[in-house]
Amino acid sequence: MTDRLPRLNSRLQGLGTTVFATMSALAEATGSVNLGQGFPDYDGPPEVLEAAQEAIASGHNQYPPGRGILPLRRAVAEHHRQRYGLEFDPEREVLVTAGATEALAGAILALCEVGDEVVMFEPYYDAYPALAAMAGASHRVVTLRPPRWDFDPTELRRAVTARTRLIIVNSPHNPTGKVFTDAELAQIASLCVERDLIAITDEVYEHLVFEGTHRPLATFEGMRDRTVTISSAGKTFSVTGWKVGWACASSDLLQAVLTAKQFLTFAGGTPFQHAVATALGMGDSAAEAVCKDLRWRRDRFCDGLRELGFAVLEPASGYFAMTDVSATGGVDATSFCAEAPRRFGVVAIPADVFFDHKAPAAGLVRWAYCKTTATLDEALRRLAGRAESS
Repeated sequence: MTDRLPRLNSRLQGLGTTVFATMSALAEATGSVNLGQGFPDYDGPPEVLEAAQEAIASGHNQYPPGRGILPLRRAVAEHHRQRYGLEFDPEREVLVTAGATEALAGAILALCEVGDEVVMFEPYYDAYPALAAMAGASHRVVTLRPPRWDFDPTELRRAVTARTRLIIVNSPHNPTGKVFTDAELAQIASLCVERDLIAITDEVYEHLVFEGTHRPLATFEGMRDRTVTISSAGKTFSVTGWKVGWACASSDLLQAVLTAKQFLTFAGGTPFQHAVATALGMGDSAAEAVCKDLRWRRDRFCDGLRELGFAVLEPASGYFAMTDVSATGGVDATSFCAEAPRRFGVVAIPADVFFDHKAPAAGLVRWAYCKTTATLDEALRRLAGRAESS
């Protein structure tokens, strides 16, 4: 029977995209603390949650327009104008999606042809190569190398061929926490203009920056009308289950994204769209509170890992910290993560699942610290058994 599976099914299985489900199932089976999947185990700001409850009570429970409700599109446009100086027409240049991943899917499916190539930086969010495969495209990677997660500009230039259609830029970056510098973004922008590439930017951690400054690629010369800028409310307001995202682009690019997106979900999350419009209208207060709280969790967890002897690559943003387990125990990350649930009662993710080239990730483990204090402290307490048994 398996020889009759469609070729796309086989290609997607080969990308190893089920690691999160596998590790979460292992966490449940072993009673482990799950630091594998990147979602908070606590609620977002009360005023944001109350806005959703009010929207439901007010009767905003049916289909929204396909582009998303206009108040949210206006709020997104105003957010970009105030924060970055980017002007988008909420009527024609802002599209609400079912989370950022649907925006990515719509953009890649709309803008790629069979046989095209998509350039991305590794480690990558696992949806990127899967979505390229779904569009009939292949992907080429440029490696971010620890500990600073720099890339080689020459390697970036070599990755672009005559078949390259898109480049995906994820900054602030998942899973490393890297915030791309202006100089790095300028190099990417210059290459996009020179080679007539479209950029898709995944900026879902834009409000969760602890060190450095996030600058959208679309703000660089020549990039505004060749960039699809994507973000979402899930990370910004700690409401990942709401699945409210958006894409901003020139009207021509966005119409192409909408053409694909309308056959994915058409529309959804009406009360949550109203709540996110309210949340964005609060200015930076709610998002800054989430960021401050998450920075504290990062510091608490990373300090705890160091005290246990882990070599920590401290992130400048986001939900995740990397450690190099080979530096302290001589073990590879895959073996460590396979054994950790039963040995220590903790689940993490081996970073090599986010790489095509496995060598740079051989000892790297990704931990999610977007968890309650009790969860983090319990994970550290269990991991202390590692130090005692080594």
